[in-house]
Amino acid sequence: MASSSSSSSATQAYEIPWVEKYRPSKVADIVGNEDAVSRLQVIARDGNMPNLILSGPPGTGKTTSILALAHELLGPNFKEGVLELNASDERYITHIYFPSFRGIDVVRNKVKMFAQKKVTLPPGRHKVIILDEADSMTSGAQQALRRTMEIYSNSTRFALACNTSSKIIEPIQSRCALVRFSRLSDQEILSRLMVVLEAEKVPYVPEGLEAIIFTADGDMRQALNNLQATYSGFRFVNQENVFKVCDQPHPLFVKNIVRNVLEGKFDDSCAGLKQLYDLGYSPTDIITTLFRIIKNYEMAEYLKLEFMKVCLYGGIKAACGELVWGAFYLPGNCYDL
Repeated sequence: MASSSSSSSATQAYEIPWVEKYRPSKVADIVGNEDAVSRLQVIARDGNMPNLILSGPPGTGKTTSILALAHELLGPNFKEGVLELNASDERYITHIYFPSFRGIDVVRNKVKMFAQKKVTLPPGRHKVIILDEADSMTSGAQQALRRTMEIYSNSTRFALACNTSSKIIEPIQSRCALVRFSRLSDQEILSRLMVVLEAEKVPYVPEGLEAIIFTADGDMRQALNNLQATYSGFRFVNQENVFKVCDQPHPLFVKNIVRNVLEGKFDDSCAGLKQLYDLGYSPTDIITTLFRIIKNYEMAEYLKLEFMKVCLYGGIKAACGELVWGAFYLPGNCYDL
């Protein structure tokens, strides 16, 4: 009895990440980025996959899309016909000691060996190598990858996922079709969250979902991770629990700071900023939340532009390692942080 109870508790302790558990296996099931998804659906239907560069912010479906495409193209041969790597997997040691070689070992060893491997696939199909964070590779590693792409073009196709396509060298870009992804809308994230909430029977209130969507900022991976973390920690998704888990400045508190500025209560607004900083929030977190609140705050457009200009100034100071006094700074009114 003791052994069975311990095994069941161990099973409960291990929980599959919802990002993986609810990852779409078909291109048509991917949420958002309709143009990119429709292009990949055409490739899946025709069966002739080119080399691809999938570019866009994190959590927008780049890796999920190419995995779903590979599933549809290769079917039961997926496991032996697909190699998925993070291009920065081996960068930690090499980045410290040999920064100019970051990513070259991955190309020379894993990628080349897989490209050489003989795999029986359906007619007209190719092995697929997926390289995530390809923009983290050095120019030398990318040159090595370009040569591998040329040599094994008859048997292997490459899919490079990156945040910024401009960091991929031009010779690789010219050999790939570029598919761009953008951040997901709040409604698109909500639609996916509702599927997970129903499947996992998660108790929630609408304000909790709004908080999840706010903290995700168009990143589906972040939304699902925040949802799972909140449910695991509190067994209930409401606004307070979400912001405890995500540890971001509370939007209502930040809205109050903006309201104080609009009402001319500059001392109160600066005191609010100081309070956030004293709570341990980084200047970057504060500025980012301010910017997002201001974007959706009901006020005259010219005021929004002024607010955003000040946020940009504060963001630059934060990026330079200075404190957040630059945001909403008015001589003689703000506290010296």
